[in-house]
Amino acid sequence: MPETVRWAAVDAATMITRSVRHSVRSVDALVTAVILPVVILLLFVYVFGGAIRTGTRYLDYVVPGLILLCAGFGSAATAVGVCEDMTAGVVDRFRSLPIVAPAVLLGHVVASVLRNVVSTGLVLGVALALGFRPVADAGDWLAVLALLVLFMTAVSWLAACVGLLAGSVETAGAFSFVVMFLPYVSSAFVPPATMPGALHAFAAHQPVTPMVEALRALLAGAPAGPDGALAVLWWGGLAVAGATGAAVLFRRRTAG
Repeated sequence: MPETVRWAAVDAATMITRSVRHSVRSVDALVTAVILPVVILLLFVYVFGGAIRTGTRYLDYVVPGLILLCAGFGSAATAVGVCEDMTAGVVDRFRSLPIVAPAVLLGHVVASVLRNVVSTGLVLGVALALGFRPVADAGDWLAVLALLVLFMTAVSWLAACVGLLAGSVETAGAFSFVVMFLPYVSSAFVPPATMPGALHAFAAHQPVTPMVEALRALLAGAPAGPDGALAVLWWGGLAVAGATGAAVLFRRRTAG
């Protein structure tokens, strides 16, 4: 392994460890990322579920959307961590050290994915306790995990861009609510066909809907089909765009 690659790997591992430690110490953020989707799950299943007709048991219909909401809400919090590093002078101190600059952002993103895999697993555990019964086999579960990791990675990189652009932690934190809003205007909670014209068109063609439908199919033991391919194209493209944008913004913010 070339020396430069080895040092880059060491720097990345160090920054990932740093961000993971911050996540472990921020118990309140982890609890919020789990409690909020669970409360929404209970609200929709036991308060609204009886009035919503989806052609299937509502708990089975809504859980894939709740899993995605949990993953998105937690991943969007990356914006706050990046903004804190930029505004508190932490990155300036890192620049005085012989480290690879992109490792700082990579640490935030990888830690975000690891954190949100755990929180999403906890939400899924609550859903199982409530009676959710997926029939996915091992291959289907691996596909579900791969799609969720892709989604988390894309949202985390986009959040890193927001954190680099935001002038304050409060502004960066608003990104979580933007990401949290998208599942509501998708097929996560109700079929898009029940929505009025323009809203129906938006819900049917925004990137969250194919991801929700792909997860729903896989958890039901069916192929992801065109929704799976569309989800990979959408979120793979957003991940590349987010990573590229974050690299450019980080270079500009730390130039000089």
